[in-house]
Amino acid sequence: MTDWRRDRVGAALRDENPTVLRRLAAGFAVMGDVQFLPGYCVLLTDTPGVDRLTDLPRARRLEFLADMELLGEAAQGVCADRDPAFRRINLEIQGNHDAFLHAHVWPRYEWEGPDHTWRPVALHPIERWRAPEPETVLGPQHDALRAELVAELDRLGSAEH
Repeated sequence: MTDWRRDRVGAALRDENPTVLRRLAAGFAVMGDVQFLPGYCVLLTDTPGVDRLTDLPRARRLEFLADMELLGEAAQGVCADRDPAFRRINLEIQGNHDAFLHAHVWPRYEWEGPDHTWRPVALHPIERWRAPEPETVLGPQHDALRAELVAELDRLGSAEH
């Protein structure tokens, strides 16, 4: 078996991506590999080969953006309940490193400090991604957070119908 990280979208479609929280209308809600900002999630496209939002037909783009908003709302609810220092959610579609359509859902916190709260998450020290603290690497210590995110996605998804 190949490393699921080499093909995150394909692995999600094959039910081999362990970061998947829930399948949504146009993609997969997944937990971020690192959790130095607890509740960090990513929305992956469910269409292999799609690199940019504009690669999708307009109707599918709108579904992807609606999924991004839903995942953002779920993360906001969970993170605000868990931490009184929660500030907001940042939503970003960049694709500068990974060549597949995905959207970052970044919780932001007051405890990040004045050097970080007003800047993009990408300006946090690179070591937080490349050599993260063991407790921030996605693992069993995040199972409760994972369960809360899934429950909130389910709650919000059922509220729409």
